[in-house]
Amino acid sequence: MKTLFIILLGAMLSAPVSAQKLPQKRLSGNPILPEFHADPEIVYSHQTNRFYIYSTTDGAPGWGGYYFTAFSSRDLVWWHHEGIILDLATDQVPWATGNAWAPAIIEKEQPDGTYKYYFYYSGHNPANNRKAIGVAVADTPTGPFRDLGKPLVDARPKGVNGGQQIDVDVFHDPESGKDYLYWGNGYMAVAELGHDMMSIDTTTIKVITPEGGTLSDYQYREAPYVFYRKGLYYFLWSVDDTGSPNYHVAYGTAKKPTGPIKVATPCVILQQNPTEEIYGTAHNSIIQVPGKDEWYIVYHRINNKYLDRAMGPGFHRQVCIDPIEFNKDGSIKQVFPTNTGIKAVTPRLPKQRKSTEKDGKKRK
Repeated sequence: MKTLFIILLGAMLSAPVSAQKLPQKRLSGNPILPEFHADPEIVYSHQTNRFYIYSTTDGAPGWGGYYFTAFSSRDLVWWHHEGIILDLATDQVPWATGNAWAPAIIEKEQPDGTYKYYFYYSGHNPANNRKAIGVAVADTPTGPFRDLGKPLVDARPKGVNGGQQIDVDVFHDPESGKDYLYWGNGYMAVAELGHDMMSIDTTTIKVITPEGGTLSDYQYREAPYVFYRKGLYYFLWSVDDTGSPNYHVAYGTAKKPTGPIKVATPCVILQQNPTEEIYGTAHNSIIQVPGKDEWYIVYHRINNKYLDRAMGPGFHRQVCIDPIEFNKDGSIKQVFPTNTGIKAVTPRLPKQRKSTEKDGKKRK
């Protein structure tokens, strides 16, 4: 009898979340992912009608994680572990040996109606002993992913003397139809992606780092993130060190996806809340619920048991989610990080037209 119970329990745990009858859960709670994860990237797949989060696998000393995983959800509340999707310690990525950091992904519908997923990430390149940005492609959000075989970005932009080639973001401009890559630690760079999404037009590389600021407001450190809403391009970035409780998110806006960026007033939209023991809230991505003007910010925070510098707060981080809202003038309201998280969401999907006998005759 005991053996039968174990077999049934194993089958339930291995079954997809969509196939299980889940218990009631009013709020997601924060953090939303188990164990240690950081630098979350969220995307919605129109192929599967699911949300996906990709992240830095955290908890390894010296940010030594070497693989990326994916988690999926239908409602932003229940998350299912989809497994490892890219492993830098294998021949899957021949040019990198580790430091799998801060991914970004974009879904692109193909002319034949299928989809491809382009996954951008940072890794350590032993050929020159520095960090570089790579790209891999797959036919589904969970892979298998096929790496380009070499770095996509392996050098600082001209005129930049410091900083690493990390913290990549990818953005499709709905106005021009062009796709852009953003990256940089200590600087923010942008470049147009090629039509293949696996090359960049080096003649378009431009440094657009927001100038000025202090560690208390908007002094740029890393983690650029770009999104578009109602005629405005929003640029979000992280301030201070990732191991600091003060690590926080500032933002600005622009009329073009290549800047210049006008820093907002006020500019800090997400920061620590010591009264709730919430610290180091930054490195984010943004998701719009399909079909609705409903938005959420996905970010990481430091696990409050690892705040002491000797405990490695910078690589003991957890992924959280909270609503992000806008004022009538388009400015972003301050986000208050919570331990409770959010309610389940329901995407508004386009209705599929039912075929009729008349339609069928027309198609013959």
